Amino acid sequence: MAEERPDVQALSGVDTDVYEAVSGLTVQGGTATVEEVAHATALPEEAVRRSLDGLVEAGWLRVAGTAYVLGPHSWGLEH
Repeated sequence: MAEERPDVQALSGVDTDVYEAVSGLTVQGGTATVEEVAHATALPEEAVRRSLDGLVEAGWLRVAGTAYVLGPHSWGLEH
């Protein structure tokens, strides 16, 4: 049985900022390196690295070479 990820609302403020930065940077096929995420969030690179590592471990992000991309998700809209 696959382990379920915590709800996105359970992410810390830093993790949310980092996740949103990766999402914004990659939405048009761009890259999301540590440096780019740090610039986008105005967070220190060390804090960004810790957050990225945690988000990868939780399955929210994936490593793509030297960059990060969104992990698999099953978002759906309920009306």
